[in-house]
Amino acid sequence: MNGQSVKQKVISFLWQHFLLLLSLNLMTLGVALCVRSNLGSSVISSLPLVLSLAGPLSSLPDWTIGTYTILMNFVFVICQILILGNKFEKVQLFQLVVGFFFGWLIDFNMWLTDFLSCETLAAQSLVQLAGCTIMGTGIAFEIKCGSVTMPGEGISIAVSQVCRIPFPKAKIMIDTTLVLLAISACYLFFGKWIWSAVGIGTMFAMVYVGLVVKYVSHRIGWFDRVLSYVPGFRRYLFGLIRFITKDRQMFD
Repeated sequence: MNGQSVKQKVISFLWQHFLLLLSLNLMTLGVALCVRSNLGSSVISSLPLVLSLAGPLSSLPDWTIGTYTILMNFVFVICQILILGNKFEKVQLFQLVVGFFFGWLIDFNMWLTDFLSCETLAAQSLVQLAGCTIMGTGIAFEIKCGSVTMPGEGISIAVSQVCRIPFPKAKIMIDTTLVLLAISACYLFFGKWIWSAVGIGTMFAMVYVGLVVKYVSHRIGWFDRVLSYVPGFRRYLFGLIRFITKDRQMFD
């Protein structure tokens, strides 16, 4: 009985995080589209994008946007540990794994969208709108998956707890800080504001993505049934294995 319970928990965990991976892929596809629009990347990728552009022209490592995102997520987790101290839950170290896949998937989706060429303002606006909508939808599903928080959200939660301010206010503070750091990096490495990296699309994303998350979250109650589908999946899977094994023994 205990063995069956452990099996169920393991498969439930794997199923939950498989769905989380799909959600992350949706989020990063949105990030990639925002970058391709050349109107300004999403907030979370603004600083990594500027650093990746500066890499070939400065003493910075010539890394991809995804690699710089992984580094930034690592810094976020370290900051959480420093801010929360003993209150930091060890399970939240799993954010490092989630942050790694998030960065890797950004590079994957940047490769996938390499064919996109936004030559007109209309095309740029359409791609930016699509990117923000897809990213917001992915975030809504990621939240539903109920795993550890994303590193970017985790640092906002830490600031909210320590400073005793509402989470939305802490989130705005962190997002604003990231955008200001990205703008500062533009002037530091390029001597000017790179509007294609941090532009009007970035400001649009700061407002619109949150609205999409709120809208979609209220309309995906069915996703809870997808998450709880695992026990049935387990029975069908093991039943099929037993059937195949029994059938094979009949012919031996």
